[in-house]
Amino acid sequence: MRGYSGFGTAVILAPVYSLLWGPRAGVPVMLLMELVVSVQLLPSALKEADRRVVLPLGGAAAVATPLGAWILFTVDGEALRRFIGGFVLVFGLLLMSGWRYHGSRPLGLNIAIGTLAGLLKGSTGMSGPPVILYLLAGLEDAKRHRANLIMFFATIAIVSVIAPVLGGLVDMTALVRLAVMLPLMAVSVPMGARLFHVIPVRLYRPFAMGVLLAAGALALFG
Repeated sequence: MRGYSGFGTAVILAPVYSLLWGPRAGVPVMLLMELVVSVQLLPSALKEADRRVVLPLGGAAAVATPLGAWILFTVDGEALRRFIGGFVLVFGLLLMSGWRYHGSRPLGLNIAIGTLAGLLKGSTGMSGPPVILYLLAGLEDAKRHRANLIMFFATIAIVSVIAPVLGGLVDMTALVRLAVMLPLMAVSVPMGARLFHVIPVRLYRPFAMGVLLAAGALALFG
């Protein structure tokens, strides 16, 4: 999903890893994977992305991410896991409904959306949902949408791992899990990127939405 559409890593892995290991153990592993994936995809997206929109979004998100990390450290893990699951379910249903934001993109709104995304990134590992719904409303083609999302995620990927590392959440167990999962992700991302040029969006979309809803339901009700 991430290689194909430019998003999908966090919204699938955050609920699943939170269910398996709890948010404080699962979110740091997902953030480290997100960092590696962003490095893989960023070079090809730089020339296509709209920096006028993406840089304010990413900058605001980077500033707000540490505050979100404070939520990760302090909120009850079970409550946070269920919030993650419910949030992913709502996001998946909104995508399926076809709803999008259809207003303009002034600087103030870019900063507000970026701040919300940063709070979510630090606390749940998921910065994508508000930014995806916001950016996909534009008239740009799929290639520009994908590049914008890739560049946004890359701008906050490094910031998002600082708090878990300093807070001791990236321990040996987390590194072992990362070592097991990362090779699968590293192989899958370029495969998805190639499929973007082959598989029509109309065939990909139902599958992707089904995966999101299943991941959210697992974390919410599991």
